[in-house]
Amino acid sequence: MFFSQFFAQVINGLTLGSTYALIALGYTMVYGILELINFAHSEIYMTGAFVGLMMVTVYKLPFAIALLAGMAGSCILGVVIEKVAYKPLRKANRIAPLISAIGVSIFLQNAALLAAGPQARAFPANFKITGLNFGIIQISSLQLLILIISVFLMVGLHFLIQKTKIGQAMRATAQDKETAQLMGIKIDRVISFTFAIGSALGGAAGVLVGVYFNSADPMMGFFPGLKGFVAAVLGGIGNIPGAMVGGLILGLAEVLGAVYMSQYKDAIAFAVLILILLFKPTGLMGRRVQEKV
Repeated sequence: MFFSQFFAQVINGLTLGSTYALIALGYTMVYGILELINFAHSEIYMTGAFVGLMMVTVYKLPFAIALLAGMAGSCILGVVIEKVAYKPLRKANRIAPLISAIGVSIFLQNAALLAAGPQARAFPANFKITGLNFGIIQISSLQLLILIISVFLMVGLHFLIQKTKIGQAMRATAQDKETAQLMGIKIDRVISFTFAIGSALGGAAGVLVGVYFNSADPMMGFFPGLKGFVAAVLGGIGNIPGAMVGGLILGLAEVLGAVYMSQYKDAIAFAVLILILLFKPTGLMGRRVQEKV
């Protein structure tokens, strides 16, 4: 009985953590390229959820199409934000794009409130959800689907970064933009592509979380976005495998901690972050980088 309940909580933690990991990847990819914390990523995540919700409830499309549409909507929004709010400030001091990111976040929140209203909307799963038993491990078909999609997207991103030409260009740009440009890499294109991929992953997380909790609202990005950022810092911001690991650890810690202290569920995420940063300030997989002079 104890192990059955324990593994059920582990599955819950991995499911939640996998969505945090997808959000964290958006933060860490943008930071790796531009050293910018994209605070608007929470609203990109929320936009993905609403696009997916519209596909399911208005157009009655299958969940797979809704997921792809949510990713595409977030992808387009991410690129537009980069072009409009960040690109003109690339040569400004670091505080300017940071303030711009906060401004975009607040603008998108209010635009969503105006368009959709403050009330939460049900995000139905338009497919049958069943329970599956693997010995003492019990998992719902929805949780299994979320885990499979998350792992597929994370493995796909790893392949993209490590094995493709655009991935090489992204790694080169992250190491040294000026040298990469001298080597013929089109920096603007790489940055836009990074925003597109990171935003699409955030949109996927929005759709998956929306259907998992059967809810979507204009403020739904705040806490998941904050925890996605915590997961990115926990793993070592700028480090892609670190964001994945950070998300899973955070999800597990939050769910297992909530079993005993449910009222402190959100505080646990930040307590884990503080604890790990006390012993490893660069995060679990981050490396100390010397400032260029």
